[in-house]
Amino acid sequence: MRKLITPSSQDKSTGRVHTSEKHESAIRQVQGAANYVDDITEPQGTLHAAVGLSDCARGRIFAINLDDVRASEGVIDVVTIDDVPGHKDIGPVFKGDPLLADGEIKFFGQPVFAVLASSAHLARQAALKGQIEVECEDAILTPKQAHEQQAFVRPMHRFGQGDADTQLENAVHKVSGSLNIGGQEHMYLEGQVSLAVPDEEDRMNIYTSSQHPSEVQKLVSEVLNVRLHRVLVDMRRMGGGFGGKETQAAQWACIAALLAHRNRQAVKLRLPRFVDMHVTGKRHPFSNAFDVAFNAEGKITATRMEINGICGHSPDLSDAIVDRAMFHADNGYFLGDSDIVGHRLQTNMVSHTAYRGFGGPQGMIMAEAMIDKIARYTGLDPLTVRKRNLYGETTGSKTPYGMEVEHNLLPDMIEALETKAQYWQRRESIKAFNQTSPIIKKGLALTPVKFGISFTSKHLNQAGALVHIYTDGSIQVNHGGTEMGQGLHTKIGQIAANEFGVDLSMIEVTSTRTDKVPNTSPTAASSGTDMNGKAVQNACITLKARLASCFATKIGKPELANHVTFTDGLVRLNDESMAFSELVQAAYFERISLSTSGYYKTPKLAYNRETGEGRPFFYFAYGVSMSEVSIDTLTGEYKVDSVDIIHDVGNSLNPAIDIGQIEGAFIQGMGWLTTEDLKWNDSGKLISENMATYKIPAIGDTPVNFNVELFGKENAEDSIYHSKAVGEPPFMLAISVWCALKDAISSLSNYTIDPQLDTPATPERVLNAVVATTEAMQAEAESKTSHSKYGDAFSASEVS
Repeated sequence: MRKLITPSSQDKSTGRVHTSEKHESAIRQVQGAANYVDDITEPQGTLHAAVGLSDCARGRIFAINLDDVRASEGVIDVVTIDDVPGHKDIGPVFKGDPLLADGEIKFFGQPVFAVLASSAHLARQAALKGQIEVECEDAILTPKQAHEQQAFVRPMHRFGQGDADTQLENAVHKVSGSLNIGGQEHMYLEGQVSLAVPDEEDRMNIYTSSQHPSEVQKLVSEVLNVRLHRVLVDMRRMGGGFGGKETQAAQWACIAALLAHRNRQAVKLRLPRFVDMHVTGKRHPFSNAFDVAFNAEGKITATRMEINGICGHSPDLSDAIVDRAMFHADNGYFLGDSDIVGHRLQTNMVSHTAYRGFGGPQGMIMAEAMIDKIARYTGLDPLTVRKRNLYGETTGSKTPYGMEVEHNLLPDMIEALETKAQYWQRRESIKAFNQTSPIIKKGLALTPVKFGISFTSKHLNQAGALVHIYTDGSIQVNHGGTEMGQGLHTKIGQIAANEFGVDLSMIEVTSTRTDKVPNTSPTAASSGTDMNGKAVQNACITLKARLASCFATKIGKPELANHVTFTDGLVRLNDESMAFSELVQAAYFERISLSTSGYYKTPKLAYNRETGEGRPFFYFAYGVSMSEVSIDTLTGEYKVDSVDIIHDVGNSLNPAIDIGQIEGAFIQGMGWLTTEDLKWNDSGKLISENMATYKIPAIGDTPVNFNVELFGKENAEDSIYHSKAVGEPPFMLAISVWCALKDAISSLSNYTIDPQLDTPATPERVLNAVVATTEAMQAEAESKTSHSKYGDAFSASEVS
């Protein structure tokens, strides 16, 4: 299914937006001509770095012997934390992330030293020869251990509405549940890599695969003990990021810069995949629990929830990630009186970090777990329970954190999908199939997504841009966002082309550089196009005003400058027109500036963390998905047969790119919930450390029937051309697969038991849930038989 978006009249579109333009680097990427950091021609004499890792999860370092490392072939330099001239801790928000181990080991595989050699191979060989003596201590590896030892990376946070405790205590109908939610490896195609090139005196140029060039600039300057203006960071494109290069790209850039600074030669540090998986953070695993009260119709009256983010050894971004999990524990439902508490558990693991959805998925899945539990308790269809609890007039419109849910699209979207995808007909068909199929069982689920758009740290909601018009009419655009394959530069180019009314080929979006747009926010929180697109638009508006004034003056009507339009390569005022390139040339000769910056800050944001109330999001993006699955009850194996999606991207800037983002996000979300199983051994070592032991979805896992439709309703808020963010929200559409698997298992009990199915729902876990459900049914049947026999005997004795 495809639904193209037609431009709104208020967008003044010239056909450059709301159209399916191909990705600006597509041809280069297919041809292998797109440059990534590792493709940059290396300066003469470039050296290569590698890191030496710890082999225990927790302990005190009492000796480091690097003699064999220094004596290894090709080695030029070796550094430890003591060789850092400036800041030793590179924690992005809170302290706790030493550049290299500083007196203690915090996780298995922590970098302890770095070695510089004439080749990457020799550097990596030498790094294996370090002798690190550690007095090992008992590591904290589980949520239970963290709670028992009161190990937290940040204080707890709590919010809610009403009196949940009293409501739960007095409730006639209530259920409880818990869920262990696995993490996820980013598995970007391009691994972590940085190239540091020393310039004159203490200046440093950094080329890095990073979602946050400004943070890399700041941390490199602090590590080298130089001012920010001495460090330039250049980022053309990444081969995937997904959050794994938001904060954790900085460490490798800093190490490369330190070695380049010491040796006055260019240094490249590229992590091999095996090392990358050990030393970089993952999606946070969570261990959550809930109590929920409801009436006989399945409508929620009170909710209590505990959110436990397993953060690893340091804060990194965990404070905001657990906050976002809490913000999304309601998904699209009114939770009644509520009490939601979030803990940030410290464990001796690599510090977990940002990942597509940023905690939102780990909170949102709890709402769906509650709905399923209520449905099995009441005997109602899960979709019926979902619809009855949606935010609205018959429930409530205020979230647990006090934000009003305005412009809620979910009721209309759910109705559209249940009709188009024939939910109720398929539900009856599946029930009939399951009654006659002893081995294969089918499941069906339709689940919603309500995802808040904005950084929850208010100061990050700002963006800048720089636009140059050259005298031939071509335009160069620079902005603070980074391209990681998601099509950000393509949409930015479309925005600029639309504003000036020129062909997209006239726009060049250049590398993200800290010397062009300073103090940028990371490309994250699905805000890349929202914020940077607005900043570019504002710069274009300024330049258009200058050009319009020039044109109106040139034709003798300066008072009508506000009525000048830019369309189809022409500048027009009533019957007068001039080619855009001619006007640019004329403006140059009139000494009119053809360059300007643009700026944007997201409006309406005001969340008070002390009171747990406010508006942390500019708007919500919505989506609905329906998944049908088949499971083999003898083996636990399963397949996803069919997926139908309707997703809300507002007035889409580029429907083809948006649909691609939805499809990719869904498959990645499906991987998180089904196959991607992170495993650590009892020593705290990651053992799912390569593609042979960690399974991401393959092409064969893609549903045969996979239908995606855009909802096509423009954003009620004043976003760029009334579009909506698309990067993260569709990831959570995959929760419908998990719910469908539970539905198939529940069919064994005639839909009376809600099976315990922790994620990822691997075939092993599905089989365990099948066995547990079957055993529960057998136990119930035996109990009824026993009770019946006892009752008959009692009756007989009474008669006698």
